[in-house]
Amino acid sequence: MPSLHDLGWSPYFDRQVTDEERARCAPARVVWESREHYRLATTDAEWRGELAGRLRHAALTRADVPTVGDWVLADLRPGEGSATIQRRLDRRSAFTRAAAGRSAEQQVVAANVDIVLLVTSCNRDFNVRRVERYLALAWESGANPIIVVNKSDLADGGHEAWRAEMAAVARGVPIVVASALRGDGLEAIRSAIRADGITTALLGSSGVGKSTLVNALVGTELQDVSEIRWHDARGRHRTTARQLFCLHGGGILIDTPGMRELQLWDAEDGVQHVFADIEALGAGCRFRDCSHEREPGCAVLAAVDEGALAGDRFDSYRKLQREEQFLRERHDGSARAEQKRQGKQIAQSLRLQYKLRRR
Repeated sequence: MPSLHDLGWSPYFDRQVTDEERARCAPARVVWESREHYRLATTDAEWRGELAGRLRHAALTRADVPTVGDWVLADLRPGEGSATIQRRLDRRSAFTRAAAGRSAEQQVVAANVDIVLLVTSCNRDFNVRRVERYLALAWESGANPIIVVNKSDLADGGHEAWRAEMAAVARGVPIVVASALRGDGLEAIRSAIRADGITTALLGSSGVGKSTLVNALVGTELQDVSEIRWHDARGRHRTTARQLFCLHGGGILIDTPGMRELQLWDAEDGVQHVFADIEALGAGCRFRDCSHEREPGCAVLAAVDEGALAGDRFDSYRKLQREEQFLRERHDGSARAEQKRQGKQIAQSLRLQYKLRRR
């Protein structure tokens, strides 16, 4: 059976647990989650998990409840094989995005991750602009990204062109060209992620071959996979819930459902990291607060005009900046609306209490 260290436990989490909690609860890691239904792993078993009512009611947003990769303190019931989650420990890192839909809310995709494998495919689904977006969120999460260009067996030719394009975007981030079906690149991935206590998350769009890659890395058919759709060169999405696997030889792997939508969330530093070349050019602008739009003496626009900076890369940078600003303003507006709603509830409650006292 795995030890706590094998599952990713470290002094960072141990320091958060009081002696009283050690006597009452067991540390467990969330290995599967779907709509607040959980599976938890301890050193000797897996357990069906549920949130304590107090914990559920105290959660203000989705980000407050546990997700895959989280460490929790749980009250175990061996006779039932179930457990109640009493507390979620503070996260060491988290890959987050804005939740899909209209609500300005943070969603934690995977927690306490050391390495992020950003999986794309090198057939017609290849998109460097999407990789830039993933890289921004990966750097913001606190994990180290590795780009995996999967399905090399389906490449339509022109390998050197897309290799150079990806290298220009990656800017020092390791790139592994792989084929999960043929086994290409798998040993390079294993050597990077197979270490005791290291947690790796697999992230990517739907249909890039993540499930096949998980099966190849874990060494068994854990994930259902489907054939590629030849009319648009995309695979069909199969993974429906986040889940965590222990790898043979050490290491932990988190698989996530394919993302059809990936909006930024509080990723300003991540965007600056991905576009460090543009940030460096901006230091040469005439005005310190240059927006790189129409200002005279803009070093960034000059680099685009001279061909030193690719126009589509600059467009991507501006797009992510605008999106980050929009989400920040929307979140601030939602927070103000929530405070106003809570204020109204408190006022209504006070008026009701006043009426009852007058009776």
